[in-house]
Amino acid sequence: MSMVTCDIAMSVDGYVAGPNQSLENPIGEGAEDRLHRWMFEQPEANAEELEAITAAGAFIMGRNMFGPDRGDWDLAWTGWWGDEPPYHAPVYVLAHRPRASVTMQGGTTFHFVTDGIESALARAREAAGDADVAVAGGASTVNQYLAAGLIDELRLHVAPVVLGAGERLFTGVGSFDLEPVRVRHTDMVTHLTYRPRRAG
Repeated sequence: MSMVTCDIAMSVDGYVAGPNQSLENPIGEGAEDRLHRWMFEQPEANAEELEAITAAGAFIMGRNMFGPDRGDWDLAWTGWWGDEPPYHAPVYVLAHRPRASVTMQGGTTFHFVTDGIESALARAREAAGDADVAVAGGASTVNQYLAAGLIDELRLHVAPVVLGAGERLFTGVGSFDLEPVRVRHTDMVTHLTYRPRRAG
């Protein structure tokens, strides 16, 4: 049976983005180089985890992950990833304002969902078929899905850094246990896989 997964890089103190996110600093000041070095400097050592991040049949992300604007849509903006984003599948972007779907090269189409996380998940499941659905981020989106008990497998990629401020994972998610599934370590990152389990 297909799962709802989430891969997210984080600091040891629980931040998945730094403070003051902007066009110049998409995931906040001091975060990009420190949280994601393992992806770019050691791709071979982390090949299995990197492949898993984009292996889903459909993706869900928040508007803040899609782009820097917070008001009306800048219709010229099509994401941080250039003409060919890495997803190669439908991506459902949680938003408060409607926008027409945006089709990119390589099979990625961004669809904008204004009626909540359950609707986005239902649409993503339908698009993915038997494949997994991945909640791609950012922190607020992941926290909403964790709070609703909708993530089956949580894959944390913990960089050995302390950010001290920014957007934190597990804020407002309530209480639950994490069943350990797998752990793997390199000198730049510790990969932790859990299955969230609500008490009772």
